[in-house]
Amino acid sequence: MAFTQEEISRYTRQMMMEGWGEETQQKIKNSTVFIAGAGGLGSPVSIYLAVAGVGNIRICDFDSPDWSNLNRQILHNHNRIGTNKAISAKQTLEEMNPHITITAFTDKIVAENVDELVGNADLILDCMDNFPTRYLLNESAIRKNIPLIHGSIWGLDGRLTHIKSPETPCLMCYFPESPPKEVFPVLGATPGVIGTLQAMEALKYLADIGKPLKGKLLVWSGNDMSFRTFNGFKDPQCLTCGSQK
Repeated sequence: MAFTQEEISRYTRQMMMEGWGEETQQKIKNSTVFIAGAGGLGSPVSIYLAVAGVGNIRICDFDSPDWSNLNRQILHNHNRIGTNKAISAKQTLEEMNPHITITAFTDKIVAENVDELVGNADLILDCMDNFPTRYLLNESAIRKNIPLIHGSIWGLDGRLTHIKSPETPCLMCYFPESPPKEVFPVLGATPGVIGTLQAMEALKYLADIGKPLKGKLLVWSGNDMSFRTFNGFKDPQCLTCGSQK
């Protein structure tokens, strides 16, 4: 499908990049992503994928925003308190870019529906705040043989990795035990940083440019603005991917 003149104008600055152009932009337009969570991480992830022209965004969240969310969940505002986050996200994203398709899912992600929710996505963006759900996304990514871009935050710190099992360690290899569920502190700019990096990693993959963060864990400290990258290792005894060859 040819681009409209408005779309060409909208994406012109990124199409100027070497190796991008209209052909790559068409690839982005034909892509589908599944974003799990429309909160602190899901906000910058979905916004930057939407404005970059990702053609089909499937976003899922069963919760609704409250006042304590508004320091970081920039998809929503005080007028949306009590509105489902996925529905609110769809409204915001469609206002930002009317040339793409946003599908909102109000379901809680569980073992019985995760594969259906992910659907025909080319990759999964893990923007959750709890590891039991992250593990379900990890398992779905393995079954569907698609990448999982994981991001997590706490206070002024964040982590990011690009998972493509069996090529890389899976999420369970990196984090074999779920940390205790808690209400944790967070400065709004922290998910802004990590979510934007997740979006960057996703766009690199969809456009097939740059070097992905496969097999590495990036750790960012907002306290001293340091970025450190650690090599990941597959756990041969991993309960999720240990049987893969």
